[in-house]
Amino acid sequence: MYLGICIYHIYAFFYIKEEIMGLFIYIIIFIIGLLIGSFATLAIYRIPIGENITHKRSFCPNCNHKLGFLDLIPVFSYVFLKGKCRYCSQKIGKRYIFIEICSGIIFLSFALSLNIDFYAINIAKFIYLIFGFLYFIALLLIAGMDKEKRFISQKVILYGVIVNFAYILYLYIVGKSNMYRYAIYLFFMSFFLLMNTLLLQKKGRENYTIDILILCMLIITFSGTVAFELTVILTLFFILLRAIKYAIKKDKENGNILPIGYYLCISNIIILILQNFVILGGD
Repeated sequence: MYLGICIYHIYAFFYIKEEIMGLFIYIIIFIIGLLIGSFATLAIYRIPIGENITHKRSFCPNCNHKLGFLDLIPVFSYVFLKGKCRYCSQKIGKRYIFIEICSGIIFLSFALSLNIDFYAINIAKFIYLIFGFLYFIALLLIAGMDKEKRFISQKVILYGVIVNFAYILYLYIVGKSNMYRYAIYLFFMSFFLLMNTLLLQKKGRENYTIDILILCMLIITFSGTVAFELTVILTLFFILLRAIKYAIKKDKENGNILPIGYYLCISNIIILILQNFVILGGD
């Protein structure tokens, strides 16, 4: 009897310890997501206007005052400063805190969807988690810039291509995956990138349609055919809701500006997370 009670308490101790450790790791992942979201807000503002995103310190876009550490803590700085700049009292756009929170939720949801046991880590899942985070950074940046400027950065697309290529290389070396379909995707992606580069050199601007085609190749390469098809369906659904919204408002001017890249990126993030919950959640 006494031995049984001891065994039970030992089991309960390690079970609770494991639960606390798992919770701690997920909190860390959520914080990483918030930090990525904070970086995304900076990049979404700077990349379209050609400003450096790594070597130039953050500053208030209204008074140009350089921001200190206490001004840059994701979510908390916005809350403590009551949504205003510490130096000029100008209101800070709500999109900053919105992107940070959404990014944190996306990273956390993706990690939860993989159902990773941090005491017996599945290497394949862990590597997919890392590549998924890197891939989501590209999607967040593309979505943010396209929604605000209807602009898709070639540099961000190239970053996404590099992430995809590294993941494909991993699948080939470790997973012994069939490379033929990936080679086709990469060929078309490279072809569209070349077309865009030639257009930029000739006309001084990129082609939005080609940008969307490149983004589609990026999505299908990382996500797979089924997830891509579901992404397109969800994108069309969002576009339909948007059309209804602006039709009710009778706002043709804004209704005609359609950020397709934004809807593709958001839809793909949702589909990947839901797909993981369905396929990997029961592991």
